[in-house]
Amino acid sequence: MRATGDKSPMSLGVSLRETVMLPDQVLLFLKYPRPARLFTEEDFQCVYYPANSSRPFELKLKQPPIRIDGRDFDEQILRCRIPPRGFNISLDLNRHRNIINIPVGYVHRWDSVSYEAVFDRDNTTLVFIKGLNLRRDRAYNPSRFECVYGWDFRRIKFLLRSELLSIGQEVGRCETPLSVLSGPHRDDFIKVSIRLKGKGIFRTVAHPVRLSGPEPPAEKDHEMCICTMLRNQARFIREWVMYHARIGVQRWFIYDNNSNDNIESVIDSLSSAKFNITRHVWPWIKTQEAGFAHCALRARDVCNWVGFIDVDEFFHLPSGLILHDLIRNLSGDGSVAELRISCHSFGPSGLKEVPKKGVMVGYTCRLATPERHKSIVKPEALNSTLINVVHHFHLRDGFEYVNVNRSMLVINHYKYQVWEVFKDKFLRRVATYVADWQDTQNVGSKDRVPGLGTRAIEPPDWSGRFCEVNDTTLRDRVLEYADPVTHLLPWQARQQVTNSLVVEE
Repeated sequence: MRATGDKSPMSLGVSLRETVMLPDQVLLFLKYPRPARLFTEEDFQCVYYPANSSRPFELKLKQPPIRIDGRDFDEQILRCRIPPRGFNISLDLNRHRNIINIPVGYVHRWDSVSYEAVFDRDNTTLVFIKGLNLRRDRAYNPSRFECVYGWDFRRIKFLLRSELLSIGQEVGRCETPLSVLSGPHRDDFIKVSIRLKGKGIFRTVAHPVRLSGPEPPAEKDHEMCICTMLRNQARFIREWVMYHARIGVQRWFIYDNNSNDNIESVIDSLSSAKFNITRHVWPWIKTQEAGFAHCALRARDVCNWVGFIDVDEFFHLPSGLILHDLIRNLSGDGSVAELRISCHSFGPSGLKEVPKKGVMVGYTCRLATPERHKSIVKPEALNSTLINVVHHFHLRDGFEYVNVNRSMLVINHYKYQVWEVFKDKFLRRVATYVADWQDTQNVGSKDRVPGLGTRAIEPPDWSGRFCEVNDTTLRDRVLEYADPVTHLLPWQARQQVTNSLVVEE
């Protein structure tokens, strides 16, 4: 399917590179020739037709796509609804008043596929893969596996094989063949996967890309950055970003895990206000640890230190320092490459509605004992496996971590908010090794709420739970940020401006 010129009614200008079935939608990765114009979701129709019918396209159903993600030739993803039972999926392009059918081809399963790949500085390839089902927090024997490169994985005899150097959790590191490194990757879309010896090759949609330069830069652009992965947290991002900017964060990497709450407009408004924030589409289900490893590689060239926290977690410095000063005081002679920070879990604090001034002002009652920790790490010092368990990474030999005293830095984790917010956690957790709330696995885990069960039914006493210590220290500091005339906090004022723009449009 090649474009033959804009005047031709059969000119496509787009084809399908890959198709992946998620639990609640189908991802269709679009491929554009250069030059070509990018299509919008209004140009497409998702088509469903009976799988075993002798007249499939006479009985087809059509629906508009959910949306299109991505703004350039190499990352545009069209999202369609799941086909009805017994139906297959195809795609129609409305072009020059003609309807052109684009065949979908093989549909990959989200839970058994190589889904991302990155060329590292040393020219090895990092492959991110679902379906290995390796235990967390440990490296495995790489000799049981090998790496496989090629343009057409249906023709096995033409695939290139190479040594797997390390593997753990969902990330394998491959020795990249020289012919691959010198090949025209962008035009030919070479793919890579992992083969379990004696069992076969995992299907793949992973096309290696470079996220960083071949050498570490002499000087990084930013001292302190943050990576996070989220789903449908748009209404909380503004407070989270604007607060952390005040205490020293300079750059934000947002890994968007299938949000549908207009997060793009919130991030665009923050970018317009000169906050250095970018959204990275990360559609892969239950891959938070792998996503953080990917983000560490992305941030490595521009950030000296990176914090890995969620949008309901806020760094709090009771000492009154900013993060730059604290890091400088604790990192010493350069051997310290990770700061582990305790998390205080806050409850609904008697509230039944989302607090108007934000979570830091609204939630002031917490559990007495800290739960777990999160980390700020030096990405240059990470172990080559990139193993992490969300809370911390494995470091290279010669580097160490320190536990930060809670009087200097702590994380306020607004974990148990009003029920309207908390119940969204029942749908899906992003962490690989954490069961979803409605599942019956690991019901005694700290990732669960004691006695809550597996159904999203609000307990009568929810607003009063998890309240052992009244802690207003961060609230009192944040209230100092309010405008002396309007008494609005910075994120409230920005929200009002955004709302007024929407009304004018």
